[in-house]
Amino acid sequence: MKHQIFPVLGMHCAGCARTIEVTIGGMAGVQEAAVNFAASTLSVTFDPKAVTPADMSAKLAVVGFALIVETENAEERKEEAQQRELKRLKWRVIGAWCFGLPLAVIAMCAGQRLVLTQLCIALPALLLFGSPFYVNAWRQLRQGRSNMDTLVALSTSVAFLFSLFNTLCPAFWLERGLTPHVYYEASVVIIAFVLTGKLLEERAKGHTSAAIRKLMGLQPTTARIVQGGEEQLVPIGQLRRGLMVSVHAGEQIPVDGELTEGMAYVDESMISGEPIAVEKQQGQRVCAGTMVQSGSCIIRADKVGNETLLAHIIRMVQEAQGSKAPVQRIVDRVTAIFVPTVVGLSLLTLLLWLLVGGTNYLSHALLSAVSVLVIACPCALGLATPTALMVGIGRAASQRILIKDAVALEQMRRVSAVVMDKTGTLTEGSPSVVDTLGYTHLTPHQQAVLLAAEQRSEHPLAEALVAGLMLDGSFTPPTLDHFESIAGKGLRMTAQGHAYWAGNQRLMEEQGIDVPQAWRDQLAQWQADGYTMVYYGTEETLLSIIALTDQLKQSSKAAVADLHREGIEVYMLTGDSERSAAAVARRLGDISYRAEALPDDKEAFVSQLQQEGKVVAMVGDGINDSQALARADVSVAMGRGTDIAMDVAMVTLMNADLRLLADAYRLSRETVRLIRQNLFWAFIYNLIGIPIAAGVLFPAFGLLLNPMLASAAMACSSVSVVLNSLRLAKRKLK
Repeated sequence: MKHQIFPVLGMHCAGCARTIEVTIGGMAGVQEAAVNFAASTLSVTFDPKAVTPADMSAKLAVVGFALIVETENAEERKEEAQQRELKRLKWRVIGAWCFGLPLAVIAMCAGQRLVLTQLCIALPALLLFGSPFYVNAWRQLRQGRSNMDTLVALSTSVAFLFSLFNTLCPAFWLERGLTPHVYYEASVVIIAFVLTGKLLEERAKGHTSAAIRKLMGLQPTTARIVQGGEEQLVPIGQLRRGLMVSVHAGEQIPVDGELTEGMAYVDESMISGEPIAVEKQQGQRVCAGTMVQSGSCIIRADKVGNETLLAHIIRMVQEAQGSKAPVQRIVDRVTAIFVPTVVGLSLLTLLLWLLVGGTNYLSHALLSAVSVLVIACPCALGLATPTALMVGIGRAASQRILIKDAVALEQMRRVSAVVMDKTGTLTEGSPSVVDTLGYTHLTPHQQAVLLAAEQRSEHPLAEALVAGLMLDGSFTPPTLDHFESIAGKGLRMTAQGHAYWAGNQRLMEEQGIDVPQAWRDQLAQWQADGYTMVYYGTEETLLSIIALTDQLKQSSKAAVADLHREGIEVYMLTGDSERSAAAVARRLGDISYRAEALPDDKEAFVSQLQQEGKVVAMVGDGINDSQALARADVSVAMGRGTDIAMDVAMVTLMNADLRLLADAYRLSRETVRLIRQNLFWAFIYNLIGIPIAAGVLFPAFGLLLNPMLASAAMACSSVSVVLNSLRLAKRKLK
């Protein structure tokens, strides 16, 4: 099975989205089809041997929609098509009001006298500016389906045809003692209001895709390849693996690859969030979308186009924005029967008015039936969930939180316990020198002997020790007359006739050497803190003690405090010793922990918390903790931009800042709150609006809702839902 996202053109409402889902979902070879109305995309899981994108495009063309199946510049093509449609929509709005306003003035001032004039204005207005509604409604009818276009076409057609009958055959009503009213202005102004609402809605919806457009803006459109010693500018689509790409200061890197020549300072804030440019030299890797601030380099392309990390991120965000929250599936079922139900209510309204008042109330009956058709719009319902999800997931991406789908976003707010792996999650993941005793008082020769020996050592701590003690970045190593590695203890070496050793406490004790009294208090504190010690000395004397540890990330303690403030319990799991785990737990604020935990133990611990009724989020590296990540309700990877971590986890924190975890929780909570608000107002709007449109206030107050006002209310409902969702983009997360 293949999963792909296609841009869709021509959608007008949630009913259109439902039609596309049913049409594509019913094709042989299609496993699942989901439409994001707010993003105008179709997400399809299909068997490419049984059905092709071209088949889907042809199928949708029959019902009036266009599918962009070309992968090259698909989003750009969609954007261009949407801009063209937006421009046409603007002119349709202007034109509709140019006809609608004079028609409304004539109707108010001349009443029923200038009916032919009203007809001459209304007919071209409906044909010019309302024809897309009628064409689309007819296409839907031929397929046995309905959408918002059906409601608009029905309401305006009824108003116009009734007025036309009264214009051509006024005697039919005059003979019965009734006035032949016309409602040409209502049919045209309804079109004008609906178009205006659609224009405002499309503009507002455009802002919900801001995060994706920002990410896509990081992709350069051209690249400079090096061939035969000369540089040639080519479109980005012509890049292939293995090509040499030249990048100069101020340019964005177009590929993922490795520096082969030159040196550059690269702004990697797109991935890491760090504002300071990173020095990149030969042999180091760079990512597409990052920018060279200074210097220039030549990069061997390893990943191009849709293979790059940036493309992977964009694809993940698109898929997440296009996914459906569980609550959306309820809305889908409602919108599937919404339009037929509204048409039924409109007919019922007409019949009830005629039953109560007879033909004397025909005008009231007709106006009420038309108002019901106009005011009931499924757009607000269809936009309620996807717009909030798009803004929420887009904001998360801008804060370097990648959320895999809507289910993960909705589930995150329910988390009551967070389980974190220690190494690489709470800590940096590699040891480093944190302090020394006596080292600064050594002679340069004694320091050089230790560094030279550690450079030859294969012990895991040796590299960290050299990096931490080589203060000036370089030194001239002395010749070691003798070098010996002692398994489980350390090193012995001889230089210029003097014997030295470096290793753990056991090796020191074998030398018969004690720690000086002045150093013992500090040594005891280091041991309590869980540090690893390297002792260095001669045959008779302890020269220095070096303390190393896998240091806590700067954000770890603050992140734990943030989670506690949200009422979330925090647990730490580690394979390290009890003493080391206890020391880290104390530095984090005395959190609960489990030491010497194997992968099976971690999974069992997560399962135990779930049995206690907790909703558990597991935070790990996405590989070593895979069992526990799979067991957890929400899996979170400290991705640092790696493909594997992003594939494994439901949520990926793109940099090392663990405080993003609390931000993800708060963002989930606020997004779900917005979805509920949107759905509440969308449902309330219809629950209140339809009865008022039907005339429920007429017996008590003599009030009827004019169809023109109903169309204005309908337009406002859709726009208000989108604007409410957009508030999340600027809301401060607390």
